[in-house]
Amino acid sequence: MNLSPDRLAAHLDKPLAAIYLLHGNEPLTVSEAGDALRAAARRQGFDEREILISGQGFNWETLFEATGNLSLFGSRKVIDLRIPNGKPGKDGGDALKRLADRAESVATDVLTLISLPELDWAARKTAWFTALSQKGVAVECNAPPREQLPQWIARRLAAQQQSAPTEALAFIAEHVEGNLLAAHQEITKLALLHPPGELSLEAVREAVLDVARYDIDGLRSAVLDGDAGRCSRLLEGLAGEGTAAPLLLWMLANEIRTLARLQAAQAEGQPLAAALKAERVFDDRRRNALQRALQRLAPGRARAALAHAARIDRIIKGIAPGEVWDEFLLLCLRLCPAR
Repeated sequence: MNLSPDRLAAHLDKPLAAIYLLHGNEPLTVSEAGDALRAAARRQGFDEREILISGQGFNWETLFEATGNLSLFGSRKVIDLRIPNGKPGKDGGDALKRLADRAESVATDVLTLISLPELDWAARKTAWFTALSQKGVAVECNAPPREQLPQWIARRLAAQQQSAPTEALAFIAEHVEGNLLAAHQEITKLALLHPPGELSLEAVREAVLDVARYDIDGLRSAVLDGDAGRCSRLLEGLAGEGTAAPLLLWMLANEIRTLARLQAAQAEGQPLAAALKAERVFDDRRRNALQRALQRLAPGRARAALAHAARIDRIIKGIAPGEVWDEFLLLCLRLCPAR
């Protein structure tokens, strides 16, 4: 059975199935669906829980030992199986298919929750995925399309008894660049800063762009000026203040894209003034800063930095290893060396 995330809440009011399969490209949605399932399981008497994480050397027989190992004090149990890379391998695939085949015999005692990242077409055609989807409930947790993100934000605001005009919803959507974790952080911030009711565009703008003592725009200037020391100090401060990493990445990636397009325009022989106009850079201070950066940066460096920014995005979403603030520093230093 395939179920969309927006139908999950109604489904959880009914007796639960034996197997749930959560997968998709949006870690926040996968995590929230898992939280909702675990809460529903507790309400329905699943008072034990065992977490299994598939990795190198994982013994898949552990899965069956867990399903058959109930304590004397708990009559029902949740097996929380997580497959971070989405690839159980041959042994894992065989084990998952066996699990699906025996689902009906353990349905009253054991609930197995399987969490995976986004799966490609090949994984969706495997015997284990097909069996789990047919014998259990599969929930695909993807991010909404960019054009639907304002409506998604509006529903989140409504859940905390707030609303915002169309232009404010669009402002948030633009600044989180489709990253639901970043949107979630900004929406939560609005609940802390403002009471229930209608939010103005100005209130939303101030909340989204507020970075306490340390200024994101200051980091933008430091990067364009090639000031490595200042970049390091500002990043340390931003991390200490709890600045949302997705918001910081949005700013850096925006500036790097502009630099990359300007470098490409210059390589094609276009006048810089025309390229700046095409990028809608009209502020004199920013124009001058971009010109200085272009004079300092070697050809192709901005495009390489953009690829680095894409890696940071994957780290923030939990689908690539790495320490996000260390990577921010490396990204800034990549843009600071002299030509």
